[in-house]
Amino acid sequence: MTTPEKDLKALESEIEATRERLAGNLDQLLHRASPKTIVRREVSSVRGYFVDESGAPRTDHVLKVVGGVVGFVALLVVVRKVAS
Repeated sequence: MTTPEKDLKALESEIEATRERLAGNLDQLLHRASPKTIVRREVSSVRGYFVDESGAPRTDHVLKVVGGVVGFVALLVVVRKVAS
């Protein structure tokens, strides 16, 4: 049979352990939500799209983006000429 004092000690240590877990979770959330971490993660994602693991550019992805930009600029030029 347990004594009320032992139950109280067990409850206090359980509360302390829960408090520590919550503090750790809060620290993780603050780190993930910080603007610097978000920017680093997004830059890494974009870099991963254009550069492979060895550091060489992924020409197929680069050409797709360049083609899209050239197409958009050509569309703007045509629209401006038609509008004038």
